[in-house]
Amino acid sequence: MPAGEPPVIAIDGPSASGKGTVAQGVARALGFHYLNSGSLYRTVALAALEAGADLDDELTLAEITLNLRAEFNGDRVQLGGRNVSEVIVAEAVSVAASRIAALPGVRTALLVRQRAFRQPPGLVADGRDMGSVVFPDAVLKIFLTASLESRAERRYKQLMDKGMDATMAALLQDIGERDQRDMMRATAPLKKSANAVLIDTTDMSAADAVAQVLALYRQAPKAP
Repeated sequence: MPAGEPPVIAIDGPSASGKGTVAQGVARALGFHYLNSGSLYRTVALAALEAGADLDDELTLAEITLNLRAEFNGDRVQLGGRNVSEVIVAEAVSVAASRIAALPGVRTALLVRQRAFRQPPGLVADGRDMGSVVFPDAVLKIFLTASLESRAERRYKQLMDKGMDATMAALLQDIGERDQRDMMRATAPLKKSANAVLIDTTDMSAADAVAQVLALYRQAPKAP
């Protein structure tokens, strides 16, 4: 980490591995800012779907991304002045977000916006390429994972709590396909960085995962 730059903790991993819950818990404990990069991609996906855009049209989607009128405040997301926090977690939007996230033009257009979240006293960023691409100088890189079945159960509970329809069979298929897209895409594929710490949350509570990340951060070397 360059001297003078606020520290970043990067937490990457596959869908429904607990990244958001853990990252928010760490951010609260440290008083850091929080970046949910998935919300950025889902907001772009929602804007694209509402515009009737072809999800394979990279130039149009990059333009939508550059002109995105979105604001993020914790868990609250606004698009064009309206609250879309609940809308962007719908499964159709999540699937669309996974598709457009494979497009280099979209990822490049979001890079500057993501890096702008890095402000004092520090940032906890979660996503799929936070440590490998967006914040390669992060003081701590975590790769959070869990079994496919555990992740599908978490996603199912999340959707049920929000009153949305879902089936375990469909979620298992969707998450498995999303894993493949994320790992196989040519640009910024989902993978564990060489210097990232692997944490498997399959049988771990969120509180224990947060505590483990905090302990690792306190041990991590910081720039002078």
